[in-house]
Amino acid sequence: MSELRRGSVVFCVLALLDVRERYAVELVSELAASDALAAGQGTIYPLLSRLRSDGLVSTTWQESPVGPPRRYYRLTESGAQALTTFRGEWARFRDAVDGLLLEGRT
Repeated sequence: MSELRRGSVVFCVLALLDVRERYAVELVSELAASDALAAGQGTIYPLLSRLRSDGLVSTTWQESPVGPPRRYYRLTESGAQALTTFRGEWARFRDAVDGLLLEGRT
């Protein structure tokens, strides 16, 4: 189950960034709101670094009302395309798994 969660978190982060740009701690908080997707800073920071290297997100620094400036992440066009592709694949995957899991219940 942890591998499924780990692979899904990448696209959940992209989906959150599709709504609006965010900084890493916001992403951690959003994911923590769901017990199944909770991911700590030790997971999110390397993930964001990889997404940035892969060209799926870009960053800007913005002043913070409290404390040091924050690095905000936003979805790039490539990131939006990857998310769109994943959404289609996820729907097919989810439907196939649901079909098999629910088949034995009828």
